[in-house]
Amino acid sequence: MDEPKATLHRYLRAARDALVWKLDGLDERAAQWPWTPTGTNLLGLVKHAASIEIAYFGDVFGRPWPHPEEVPWLADDAADDADMWATAEEPTAWVVDLYRRVWAFADTTIDELDLDARGHVPWWPAGRADPTLLRIVVHVTGDLARHAGHADILRELTDGSAGLRVDNDNLAEHTAAGWSEHVARLRAVAEAAGRR
Repeated sequence: MDEPKATLHRYLRAARDALVWKLDGLDERAAQWPWTPTGTNLLGLVKHAASIEIAYFGDVFGRPWPHPEEVPWLADDAADDADMWATAEEPTAWVVDLYRRVWAFADTTIDELDLDARGHVPWWPAGRADPTLLRIVVHVTGDLARHAGHADILRELTDGSAGLRVDNDNLAEHTAAGWSEHVARLRAVAEAAGRR
């Protein structure tokens, strides 16, 4: 039977890998292109994920990120959404490298603390502000999985690439024509539903 911490950690790592994989092969413009009315973009999602892990696996457990000058978007006076997009001075390779170093930093917290170790989340309500490491790992994994789902959609909009992970796209086998027929069928169903 799997050890609980190892199982949780495996799912966290899978969410990380899925998120970063969605940047593979993209140029800077495509990586930073804002696809939604709120500006959601692939590189911003990865930068945000790095920020999440710095906060939850660092600050929450009294283990601050050792290089604060690298993450000025986490300062108290930073703009509210500064972690959701990359500047011209923060290219893809730099953001991904930062995130991989954050992984090592966060993994140290996970490895060194027991799952029942308590942290303090000052931005959570008072009754929930002192969670265990177990809860934080689950919380962060859920958050990263959500953002990996965003990244799936953004990447498909960018260049048509889709799939679960490098070694398993987890998609039905269709030709390009088969996918076009499938989408046309779904549009017809949606149009019919809209007329009801």
